[in-house]
Amino acid sequence: MFNRSVLLVIVAAVFAGLGLLAAQQWLGGAPSRSPTLEAVTPYPTPRPFPAFELVSVDGPVTPETLRGRWTVVFIGFVSCPDVCPTTLTDLGKAQKAWEGLPEAIRPRVLFVSIDPERDTPELIAGYARHFHPATLAATQPDPARLEAFASSLSLVYRKVPLGASYTMDHSGSMVVLDPEVRVAGVIRPQMPAGAAVGGGTVATIDPQAVARDLARLAEGTP
Repeated sequence: MFNRSVLLVIVAAVFAGLGLLAAQQWLGGAPSRSPTLEAVTPYPTPRPFPAFELVSVDGPVTPETLRGRWTVVFIGFVSCPDVCPTTLTDLGKAQKAWEGLPEAIRPRVLFVSIDPERDTPELIAGYARHFHPATLAATQPDPARLEAFASSLSLVYRKVPLGASYTMDHSGSMVVLDPEVRVAGVIRPQMPAGAAVGGGTVATIDPQAVARDLARLAEGTP
């Protein structure tokens, strides 16, 4: 028979499990693979995204800016040596692939700099549009508001000293927002097969798979 201590442990575990389940239901659940989507891991239920305002050369970027179309959000910085240019190159290829979609439903890419100390709106725009002219590019000079924006997407970043200067560590995943500007899924880059961990190889996405997924979502046929 179970003694009292074992019984208490079991009860605690059950309640902990119920708490986790409730939290997942409240947050929309953990992302899960879709049988029809290749690169996007959707959330069972899209979760609300708090109000935000970013700064760009074209004016404020707010939820209303993004409303009505699917959006892929990626955070980074202009002087990023590898992850950012690699990812934006791949996203640019995906954007090129879905150019044939009607503009009213055509997905968008939003690049947000997490280094406003060095990255002006003008610099960010020139950098992001080098990869595709339709890329939205913005930042938020208020550190607290910028961190809140990233945290709401479950993305993280930090400043890392580098000699007399610094670099930025940041999430490499991309977040997918639906036309109601809710957090609907995530795109996680993958290491190439056979690549050694820590060997300097950058994880990548499949641009064509991303393009197909976003086209399916935009056309309402996921």
